[in-house]
Amino acid sequence: MKKKLIAGNWKMNGSLAANASLLEQVLAGLPADPCIVAVCAPAIYVQQVAGLTQGTAIAVGAQDVSAHDAGAYTGEVSASMLRDLGARYAIVGHSERRQYHGETDALVAIKAQKALAAGVTPVVCVGETLAEREAGRTEEVVRRQLAAVIHLNGHCISEIVVAYEPVWAIGTGKTASPEQAQEVHAVLRAQLQSATPQAERIHILYGGSMNAANAAQLLAEKDIDGGLIGGASLKAVDFLAIIAAASAA
Repeated sequence: MKKKLIAGNWKMNGSLAANASLLEQVLAGLPADPCIVAVCAPAIYVQQVAGLTQGTAIAVGAQDVSAHDAGAYTGEVSASMLRDLGARYAIVGHSERRQYHGETDALVAIKAQKALAAGVTPVVCVGETLAEREAGRTEEVVRRQLAAVIHLNGHCISEIVVAYEPVWAIGTGKTASPEQAQEVHAVLRAQLQSATPQAERIHILYGGSMNAANAAQLLAEKDIDGGLIGGASLKAVDFLAIIAAASAA
């Protein structure tokens, strides 16, 4: 049975001092045999976090990656640059990128491709809005989003991580019930099984307001392999409680 994966998404938060303090507390509180743990920091802090976690049980990730390898793309950060700084993961297609930056399914698939080519594991985010859920379109939406990534990266799709993040549950305090989350995770698992015989090795994370209070219940579901943690990853006590729940699951 594979270990659970807990990945913190710091979003646009942090400072040199705050990052060092947070990581010191998290490292000091890790269980003896932890689940897989990663923190996805703003690109400007990836190198710092990689240095502070070198040789520990915490891996570093980025929150986005360019769809380009190099060139005249001011402000962009390529997958190879992130890898050079020590990043092992990169979030692609987060709902905030889709909503605020107009990222399409096709662009997300390309970003996943670039990450994979550089030896960085893409954490591919999929999820429906409240309007889409209420219209009964949840399965259609998440399957479409994941299908674009599978279509472009089918030969190495077993190397990705998938994160189901219902948009209506991100930063709102609302959380999908364990049953609601499992239902969508099962849909995604079946879709991956159709694409690769190694689908069971792929981590499918839940990413909608998982916290210290609900983590154990969510992680007990069959197809929930971990969590993509937002606000709770910025508080050492809360993040450690989620890690503990995942390590015991």
